[in-house]
Amino acid sequence: MRLSDFDDWARAHHGIITLDASGLSRAAWYRAINAGTIEQLHPHVARMPGTPHTVEQRIIAAVEAVGTGCLASHRSAAQLWGIPRPADDPVDVLLTSTRRDVRLDGVVVHRTRDLARLTPQRRYAVACTDVVRTLLDLGAVDQPGLHDAVGHAITNGLVTLEALDAAATEHARPGRVGIPAVRDAIADWSIDDKPTDTMLQFTFDRLARRHGLPPLEFRPTVGGLTVDARVSGTAVLVECDAWTDRRRNHDRVERSRVVDATLAAAGWIVVRCTYRVVTTRPSATAKRILAAIERHAAAPAPDAA
Repeated sequence: MRLSDFDDWARAHHGIITLDASGLSRAAWYRAINAGTIEQLHPHVARMPGTPHTVEQRIIAAVEAVGTGCLASHRSAAQLWGIPRPADDPVDVLLTSTRRDVRLDGVVVHRTRDLARLTPQRRYAVACTDVVRTLLDLGAVDQPGLHDAVGHAITNGLVTLEALDAAATEHARPGRVGIPAVRDAIADWSIDDKPTDTMLQFTFDRLARRHGLPPLEFRPTVGGLTVDARVSGTAVLVECDAWTDRRRNHDRVERSRVVDATLAAAGWIVVRCTYRVVTTRPSATAKRILAAIERHAAAPAPDAA
């Protein structure tokens, strides 16, 4: 048996191969595992040696291991939909069949009587819940993180506030513990037009890491004002405005202009953007920041006091 025999299937499944897809007998499958030709992750599911260890690989391995009637859900589905999640999240899968005693290392297997909105979606070749159902389920396992998740989904056009509100009403029933958290997040987002500090830091850190920016200092105080981020060792500041342009009002625009003028007078360079632009056009945002750094490289950074 050669590794190349599995290449096509594994490449399309994040380096994962299953017993069924391999076409091997059980005896040959276990010989391959013992020989180190493949690395078993779950019963009848293995990874190809040398393939990257990724979150998507862990998720698809769990979904394939559970089999029919299984979808990536909750925190894992949020990750697949591009909603920022902690790196140490467990893998969540939702089992819609009546099978019992499904247990996998590192995997949380959820069961539900609420079978609405469970048409499988495919994200990164993984079967998962749709984004609305994902947010409803996320409220049951991570209430503190739901506010940022809802904001991110709305900002990036994955769902509307109205659609999520309608779904929360549709799914409300005794025992559906995530629904009150979703309603709280909807109410919070309806009156709050800027990402939380946690989400801003995550977003700026990821922007710097992925696009080769110098380190960013988060929420520093410069010139007596607290700003969202500063490019370390430079005069460049990054200010992230409301979630979307459409919610900005005249007073807020005027306040931003006063802040920018005050900082500019003290020698600071402000790159202002919206959270939506940072998350949907990160490369363009990074180029703007780099251009500002290059343009003012010769100028010493002003006193931050």
